[in-house]
Amino acid sequence: MGVNRVEPKPRYTEDGHGAQMGFFDHLNELRMRITRAFIGIIIGTAIGAIFAEPVLAYLNRPYGDEFLVIDPTGTVVAYFRVALLIGATLAVPVVTYQSVMFIIPAMTARERRFFLMAMPAVFILFLLGVAFAWFVMIPPALRFLEGFQDQLFNTEWEANRYINFVTSLLFWMGVAFETPLVLFVISLLGFITAGPLLRAWRLAIVISAVAAAMITPTVDPVNMGLVMGPLIVLYLISVVLVFFGSRIHRRSTGAA
Repeated sequence: MGVNRVEPKPRYTEDGHGAQMGFFDHLNELRMRITRAFIGIIIGTAIGAIFAEPVLAYLNRPYGDEFLVIDPTGTVVAYFRVALLIGATLAVPVVTYQSVMFIIPAMTARERRFFLMAMPAVFILFLLGVAFAWFVMIPPALRFLEGFQDQLFNTEWEANRYINFVTSLLFWMGVAFETPLVLFVISLLGFITAGPLLRAWRLAIVISAVAAAMITPTVDPVNMGLVMGPLIVLYLISVVLVFFGSRIHRRSTGAA
C-alpha cells in the first residue's frame, strides 16, 4: 500500500502572479520576516557598539570640545545612540530584503525583477542621504544654533541632546532619500501615477513641514527650513520619476 504524501503549497503560482498561501501562512511569513529584520538590527547594533567610539569622536568634530553631561546615564545613552545609528544603517539591506521578500509572492516575474534590481540602489541612496545631511545640512544648522544670540548665552551643548539632534537628522534624511526610488518602482508596477501625486502638492508641503518638525528637535524656522527644503525637492524628484515610470508601465503593458 502506497503512502500518501502531502505536497507543500507552492510559493508562486504558475504564471508567477501570487502565492497560494492561506491567511495564517502569510501571518507566519510576516512574523518570520520581522524577526529576521530585527535580528539584523541587533547584529548591526552590536557591530556599531564596537565602532561607536571613533564615530562619536567624528560626530564631535563640528562641536570641537568635550560634551557636557548632566545626566548620570548621559554618556551611556549617547554612546549607544550612535551604536544604534550604525546598526540601523548596516541593517538597511537586511530590512529592505526582508520587506521585499514578504511581498514578492504576490508579484509577477517582471515585478519581482524590478524590486530586486532596486534593492542595491535603496542602500546607496540611504548613504547619500546620510552624507547630504552631514556635509550640507548639519554645518549651517550648528553654526546658526551656536551663534544665535551668543552675546547673551554661553553655548554648552549637552551630549545626549546633541547626539540626538545629529543622529535623527542623519537617519531620517537617509530614509527620505530612498523615497523617490521607492515611488518610481511602484509606478513601474502601475500602482501610482504622477497626476494625483502632483495634485497633492499642498498635502506634500504640510507633510514635509510636519516631518521637518519631528526630525529637528528645535523650534527655530532656520533648522526646520534646512530639513523641509530638501524634503520638498525630493517630492518634486519623485513626481518626475513617477511620470517616467508610469510611461514605461503603459508601454510595457500596451495600455493607451
